[in-house]
Amino acid sequence: MGNCHTVGPNEALVVSGGCCGSDHKTYVVGGWAWAWWLISDIQRITLEIMTLQPKCEDVETAEGVAITVTGVAQVKVMTESELLGYACEQFLGKSVMEIKSVILQTLEGHLRAILGTLTVEQIYQDRDKFATLVREVAAPDVGRMGIEILSFTIKDVYDKVDYLSSLGKTQTAAVQRDADIGVAEAERDAGIREAECKKEMMDVKFVADTKMADSKRELEMQKASFNQEVNTKKAESQLAYELQAAKEQQKIRLEEIEIEVVQRKKQITIEEKEIERTEKELIATVKRPAEAEAYKMQQLAEGQKMKKVLTAQAEAEKIRCIGEAEAASIEAVGKAEAEKMRLKAEAYQQYGEAAKTALVLEALPKIAGKVAAPLAKTNEIVILSGEGSRVTGEVNRLLAELPVSVNALTGVDLTKIPLLQKMTSPQPQTAF
Repeated sequence: MGNCHTVGPNEALVVSGGCCGSDHKTYVVGGWAWAWWLISDIQRITLEIMTLQPKCEDVETAEGVAITVTGVAQVKVMTESELLGYACEQFLGKSVMEIKSVILQTLEGHLRAILGTLTVEQIYQDRDKFATLVREVAAPDVGRMGIEILSFTIKDVYDKVDYLSSLGKTQTAAVQRDADIGVAEAERDAGIREAECKKEMMDVKFVADTKMADSKRELEMQKASFNQEVNTKKAESQLAYELQAAKEQQKIRLEEIEIEVVQRKKQITIEEKEIERTEKELIATVKRPAEAEAYKMQQLAEGQKMKKVLTAQAEAEKIRCIGEAEAASIEAVGKAEAEKMRLKAEAYQQYGEAAKTALVLEALPKIAGKVAAPLAKTNEIVILSGEGSRVTGEVNRLLAELPVSVNALTGVDLTKIPLLQKMTSPQPQTAF
């Protein structure tokens, strides 16, 4: 079994080894590859740009002048399959710093070789040609390593013996001399030309001033004529404007009066509507509630009146019915009492004394109850007597006085009743 390996566009994936001792190599840039376990080897090499700064110090030129040259080179590993294989053979397993070191030494070697074939003037005056020459000479060697030189430029050229500064002094002096001569000639020509220009300027100025004066006079005359016409037209226009303004003002005033009349009419209409609304509001909020309240009070009064009338009629009917019932009851009672009295009278006449006695006997319990009523509230009666015979005597005395009291109250003589005669007669005392 194995694994899938992926790589980005800035790296190259190298898969080597395989089954049965295969020496096949697979190069993948920005893709994926399959690798068997144990028998396949996976390695990566960078494809990013590498910046190098070759520097050759105190290198003698063709004239024997020692100079120092610094440059900047941009290189990278090429991605063509064959060239990538060369690069992998040379640099696979090395770090970026190690790769840079190898390429830098190669570039510096070619740079030293080319510096020995050129003069200082050729190097200093045409740096681009010098850089192109270095790139062309070094390209085959680094190309066999799978490396491409993208760019190479000369950064600086200097020396320690002031050869370059001396080289420019003669030229500088010649240029300075020519410059001074040129300045003097230019100033002379400038002075002559300035004088000529001033003369021409004065002539032109005089002509221009004359023409300006003529033009100004004609302008003033034209302005006066124009002002007269303008003032006349202004006066006419002002009068016409004032007349038209007066007319327009009169029209505006008439329109304002009409507007005021319309507004007044509308105001009157609004006030009439407001009066009608107020009347309706008063009718709705005051009159109608008052009428409703009055109607309510009237209905309540009539209801109370009707209630009182009906109540009085009902009370009168009640009293009449009660009176009639009582009258009928009294009449019935009277008739019953009369019948009772008639029957009693007939019984009294028929039985004589026996009837009276019966009446008395019927009345006696009532009389005894009235007499004994005060005594019912007495818990105990004590008769103070030293002898028992006196108690018996007192009881007999009370019984003896009873017929007299009944006779006084009812007019019936109880002594004439045989039963009571036996009760009230003195009993003979038996001697023991």
